[in-house]
Amino acid sequence: MKKKIIIFIIFLFIITLFFFYQKKTNIKEVTKIKSETSEATTYSSNKIENVYYASKDSKENEYIIQASEGEIDYNKPNIIYLTNVRGFIKLKNSHNIEITSKYGKYNSENFDTIFTKNVIINYSDNKISGEYLDFSTKRGTMIMSRKVVYTNLENILKADVIEINIKNKDTKIFMFKDNKKVNIKSRE
Repeated sequence: MKKKIIIFIIFLFIITLFFFYQKKTNIKEVTKIKSETSEATTYSSNKIENVYYASKDSKENEYIIQASEGEIDYNKPNIIYLTNVRGFIKLKNSHNIEITSKYGKYNSENFDTIFTKNVIINYSDNKISGEYLDFSTKRGTMIMSRKVVYTNLENILKADVIEINIKNKDTKIFMFKDNKKVNIKSRE
């Protein structure tokens, strides 16, 4: 009897989250949560395996987050902690962007995602690696920090922060301290 009640509560929680996600105003969102957990872990945990979230903005740009595992924060049900994360940004009039990291934190309320530990961004022939990425659809930016290395076919660049405007690709590269300089080396 207790198992049926726990299943019902988890089912009700997931349905509530689903309807909560559908209320967004400026972004049309399609949300899918795939779960392949065993019955034993489903009853005693707030973990979801094989997580998949997808959303589109008003300009038909698509944002996809996948993870091998997600854990919903009971105190903040719009926050999902992710493991082995892959993000895809499919821009309508530009190259796709792929992001990978060991961990992530997804906010279903505003679609912002924090990627942490071994973060890699691949875009065309460009690769940016670091330890922390703050991605915001509302701001339209990606801010990579901590051990940032940017490589392309011609250069290797090391900096403290790289900030990229997703829509127009404007990029700011800087160091935290004024007396330090961005390190740029030619690959030739």
